[in-house]
Amino acid sequence: MAITRVPTTPFSDQRPGTSGLRKKVKIFQQPRYVENFIQAIFDNVEGAKGSTLVIGGDGRFFNEEVVQTALKMATANGFGRVLVGQKGLLSTPAVSCVIRKHKAIGGLVLSASHNPGGPDGDFGIKFNMSHGGPAPESFTEAVFKRASAMTEYKIVENPDVDLTRIGGTKIGDTIVEVIDPVADYVELMEKLIDFNAISQLFRSGFRMRFDALNAITGPYARAILESRLGAPAGTVVNGEPKPDFGGHHPDPNPVHAHDLMELMMGRDAPDFGAASDGDGDRNMIVARRLFVTPSDSLAILTSHAHLAPGYAKGLSGVARSMPTSRAADRVAKKLGINFFETPTGWKFFANLLDAGLITICGEESAGTGSNHIREKDGLWAVLLWLNILAVTKKPADQIVREHWATYGRDYYTRHDYEELETAPANELMDNLRARLATLPGQRFGELTVQECDDFAYTDPVDGSVTPKQGIRILFKEDARAVFRLSGTGTSGATLRVYLERFEPNAERHNLPTAEVLAPVIEAANAIAEIEPRTGRDEPSVIT
Repeated sequence: MAITRVPTTPFSDQRPGTSGLRKKVKIFQQPRYVENFIQAIFDNVEGAKGSTLVIGGDGRFFNEEVVQTALKMATANGFGRVLVGQKGLLSTPAVSCVIRKHKAIGGLVLSASHNPGGPDGDFGIKFNMSHGGPAPESFTEAVFKRASAMTEYKIVENPDVDLTRIGGTKIGDTIVEVIDPVADYVELMEKLIDFNAISQLFRSGFRMRFDALNAITGPYARAILESRLGAPAGTVVNGEPKPDFGGHHPDPNPVHAHDLMELMMGRDAPDFGAASDGDGDRNMIVARRLFVTPSDSLAILTSHAHLAPGYAKGLSGVARSMPTSRAADRVAKKLGINFFETPTGWKFFANLLDAGLITICGEESAGTGSNHIREKDGLWAVLLWLNILAVTKKPADQIVREHWATYGRDYYTRHDYEELETAPANELMDNLRARLATLPGQRFGELTVQECDDFAYTDPVDGSVTPKQGIRILFKEDARAVFRLSGTGTSGATLRVYLERFEPNAERHNLPTAEVLAPVIEAANAIAEIEPRTGRDEPSVIT
């Protein structure tokens, strides 16, 4: 089959962020835009010829078109075998699972994760390496360098592959296999989670609501929760992936998953509530009349993971992203295991997992995972929670309150100031950095700054250094504020402010979060001068 070399010119905006290249759909729809970026990726995959590649996405608008383009380009670039999810679908954790099981050289993940979908929404492309995790910065920088000098891309002229039919098709020297997107993932979950115990839990009358937000996790949740574990039909709602996520914002938090929150806070709430995001790598956990913060969830899973078969021998360690609360650290210290604080971005966990230094890891942005793959995994976290509930025979809210009684409570919230003008946002951060040396000892309202820094991470495995990962302000009153600009949006800049305060006194564990954190919020706003520098007197989203 003839390979066509198509002349092209580079685009200047194809530098990948923390989770690949994310832009508005209309940007990706520009002629040659997708082809240029995919060619830049393929040009940096060593040993591509004859190897196995995985391709799949979350089903958002433009997914199938990009899948077909990627298949034709993979053939032209000499991959020997391409595994693609039926209908072009694969959750991000499933991509990692398939890469690892089938010893693929890597995979293209087509998703903008928790960002909105549809013709006016977002799209994204990232590359996962042979260990199943996101590409490191050395790879993504090489991709950007190649994309910036692109003069041609390679593609074959061939009819589109029938993605509805499972099975193999030969295109030139490449075998394209359309696979069941769920099967390998279910097989892996059965090795880690006690399905029998959870099935018995559902037979006892346990009620659950899982909101898939019309995103990728729907088919996985239905296959496992309803078909394999015996949860009643209807346990999974919004279970059909749709190109615009059915109008939902596919970010599983109390703001966007408001229907689930309203149900779980009501008089006839089910025993347990959960949701996942656009590509299936994030999770939201809601006990009856109690939202479980992702930071608390990570800590609770760390302390109880041994109850599941896959973790019965104990954990080697736990890692959290720097903005995530320190709740997991307290568990690790009590268990006597490793704990690490990393920059935001799942790729920073991969070295720790590969080296066996940690077993579980997580981020405050609702991502939790373990050494079973090299991505965060929303449904896995939900299943591990169900395993814990089935074995302990305790309601979820009791599990949370007992955890606080044992370790103390880290009150926590995040304020997002979205779509800020980029220049003022950068100036705010630059001003903070310039004042770090002068802040210790200063009092802001009820709090006094004890120490502060611009977080830099030295990887304990390979020694690489990653600077400027967020500004940390630690107060003498055991409170903390963290400021960073997010790299996951597609327009303007998003300032994220993370606020926490530790409360050891059990008598103060049931106070409103906003009340406990009010002094921290006041101090953080004053220190960063948020309103005068951004013109915003309140955040866009509070989670």
